[in-house]
Amino acid sequence: MSRPEHPNSFPKSLRLRKRRDYLSVNQQGQRVTVSHFIVIRRDCSGGVVRIGITASKKVGGAVVRNRIKRLVRECSRLHKEWFQQADYSVIARSSAARLDFAGVCRDLQRALLQLQAHHG
Repeated sequence: MSRPEHPNSFPKSLRLRKRRDYLSVNQQGQRVTVSHFIVIRRDCSGGVVRIGITASKKVGGAVVRNRIKRLVRECSRLHKEWFQQADYSVIARSSAARLDFAGVCRDLQRALLQLQAHHG
């Protein structure tokens, strides 16, 4: 039996979860690099925003990587209006480990604005 979704949650339906989804976004998507993140967007016909977040060991230990992913999830949840209907892959660069919540949101917004400018 599944838990009912909390209205402020980040449900599984809004996440990239399968390796093939990540690969298709990373290979076919439009890529923007900003100070602390690489953000890749691939338009899709699903009519929903799905986000996948990656932080390699270059970013830090498990605690640091999970913290960054949590901050990106929270920022994307609070600022849904920044995202167009597409699949997104957010890759943390090693410098992301030093960011606080405001820094994560600032850098993510910068990347998304650049993607929108490229997309027209």
